[in-house]
Amino acid sequence: MALANDRFTYRVTWSGDDNEYVGLCAEFPSLSWLARTPEAALKGIRKVVADVVKDMKASEETIPAPIASRSYSGKFVVRVPPDIHRTLAVQAAEAGVSLNRIASSKLSQ
Repeated sequence: MALANDRFTYRVTWSGDDNEYVGLCAEFPSLSWLARTPEAALKGIRKVVADVVKDMKASEETIPAPIASRSYSGKFVVRVPPDIHRTLAVQAAEAGVSLNRIASSKLSQ
């Protein structure tokens, strides 16, 4: 049975290697569930996560917080080669905006 307050991040995709749909959970990247339909893959991965969370609670392990409920500062560091840094700096200068604005714009595309 799936968790009643399940707020985890799920994805269903096709697995060409397995010739089935695979259900995944971002907060538990080591878990997956194969099924013939996308609906069954989602139902299966939600059940597996519910079972794992139940076991984690029983053994007093820390359960990952759902991605959707985490707080984000809006800041992170990205290292790029110097030539890309230069190109972005030039683009920012030509557009009359900050380097952060150019980088944010490109990341959101």
